[in-house]
Amino acid sequence: MHTMMQFDRAPPAGRAPPALPTVHVVDDDPMVRTALSRLLGSLGCYRVLTHDCAEDFLAAYDPELHACLVLDVALPRLDGMGLRDALRGGAHPVSIVFLSGKADVPMCADALRRGAVDFLTKPVDETLLFEAVARALAQDASTRALQAQQAVAAERIASLTPREREVITHVMAGRLNKQIAADIGTAEKTVKVHRARGMEKMHVRSVAELVRLIERAQVPLV
Repeated sequence: MHTMMQFDRAPPAGRAPPALPTVHVVDDDPMVRTALSRLLGSLGCYRVLTHDCAEDFLAAYDPELHACLVLDVALPRLDGMGLRDALRGGAHPVSIVFLSGKADVPMCADALRRGAVDFLTKPVDETLLFEAVARALAQDASTRALQAQQAVAAERIASLTPREREVITHVMAGRLNKQIAADIGTAEKTVKVHRARGMEKMHVRSVAELVRLIERAQVPLV
């Protein structure tokens, strides 16, 4: 919990303070919404938004913002599990901490199997809630970082010419310039040029760095 207080530090002079991560609370019980909002807001490191139904959350949710969702299972109309399924098809599925008024082992197991960060029962223990929200936001940050890496890698790959991409693919497979030249039917000197240009466009200085970039970003060259 103490590590989250870094958001309270004053920003360097001339810089705007970092935006607080958002915790969306969705529960149809106004007393629960108020209690959770006050509890999470008391930490001073979250922006807490409350919603009385799944539809209200969907209308307010901005997938571009760093956030997580504290979600009641039993909601009118679209319930918590239905909302989870609706969000899974998006480009950036939000990290979810489920709340339930009763311990339902099969439901809990299903939620966790489908990617929920945690499944807590009401009345919720504040320590468990704080820990679950911290994990959910950490998961969201990790997902966003991976997506940013994938976007950068995809942009760099798109800048390669077809021949540069072909040569770089061979380079990643451990082929020597002479071998690549024989494989693609061109001069070794030409391979060296394509290799150098391809490595430059990928912003890497070694084959190991290139492989790490592609593997970490999970973006195929071909």
